[in-house]
Amino acid sequence: MKTRDIARLSTRMFKTNPSRTWLTILGMGVGIGAVVILVGLGFGLQNILMEQIVFGETLLSLNVTNPSSKAVVLNEKMVEELGNIPNVKDVSPLAQMSALITFEKLTSNGSLQGVMPSYFKYAGISTVKGKAFSEEGEKETSSILLSTAALKLFGVDVEQAVGKKVTFRVFVQQPDSTEVKEVPIEKEYTISGVVEDPFSISAFILLDEITSRFAIPYFERAQVRVEDTQFLDAATKEVVAKGFMVTAFSKTVEQANKIFRGIQVVLALFGSIALIVSSIGMFNTMTVTLLERTGEIGIMRTIGGSPNTIKVLFISESILMGFLGGMMGILIGVVFGFGVNFLLNSVAARFGGVKMNLFDFPLVFLLFIASFSAIVGFLTGVFPARRAASLSPLDAIRYK
Repeated sequence: MKTRDIARLSTRMFKTNPSRTWLTILGMGVGIGAVVILVGLGFGLQNILMEQIVFGETLLSLNVTNPSSKAVVLNEKMVEELGNIPNVKDVSPLAQMSALITFEKLTSNGSLQGVMPSYFKYAGISTVKGKAFSEEGEKETSSILLSTAALKLFGVDVEQAVGKKVTFRVFVQQPDSTEVKEVPIEKEYTISGVVEDPFSISAFILLDEITSRFAIPYFERAQVRVEDTQFLDAATKEVVAKGFMVTAFSKTVEQANKIFRGIQVVLALFGSIALIVSSIGMFNTMTVTLLERTGEIGIMRTIGGSPNTIKVLFISESILMGFLGGMMGILIGVVFGFGVNFLLNSVAARFGGVKMNLFDFPLVFLLFIASFSAIVGFLTGVFPARRAASLSPLDAIRYK
């Protein structure tokens, strides 16, 4: 039988029983749509998390901290040693001191942190307003970055913070003593940017600015930037061997992706319940179609139609219905997801929140769903097709 004839006979159910056919496709679409919506939610949640991590050099950096015992510490000599580890490109330390932060006559406890300009890109710290320190740091000795937590404490909007003045009083521990002295910095600093940190009340200034004013016994932490991802494990072993604690963003991303893959599988299993129900409905439709066309099958067999031809007709019809159901399900899922995203972003924009996409639908995933729906259609049509092909031509003609 020609392909054109197979296509014509496989689509005639839209003319003979259009209501039943479209209802079956709609049922299949609802099942597929449930899978698309739930898995799209998993992809959206994954993207929301990953957007918080700055890729690129962040994934090539190791976060090195002092051990709790302080048996070894990150002093200038040790930072130099870390920089000499094979395949280490750069080391960017952070010095931290407790301080009182004064902003527009309001004062709060916080931390004053001295960093090199490269620290932010290695640590994955992003600015939500203004700009971070540039490599030409000597021009920015009067600039400072505040965390979003600090601005929230002071009750200042992020949009209004840049350009305002801040002063500090730093707590300095006296040499060979447990006494702590409060030392004011006789200088005003201008807020040049705001960094995303909702938990820590902190301010960042250039490392040279803080070390020129105070003796720093050791650094709080350091970011060790390696040449390539293949050197991360080797560099980690070298740093750990020196007695320091090490964490890596790349490991965090890897673990997060594993967790979200599991979440997506669980969500897909929940959605598959609706898909199973709709598949049963489609199987029932194909079985009824078989009973209705038994006489036609007998006539086709008597005029020379082979069992394989009958199989092809039924399977083609079921694949087409499954594929159309999949396309309808994709349409339902994508429209629902984008509609929810639009509503959430509209509310966020109205109340000053951050826009985000709770649902995301990668093209590869949608193509897989379209193919999968055709496979489901094929599977639901195999049994009716085999029964149709195995009918005796004489018995089929006599069937009423």
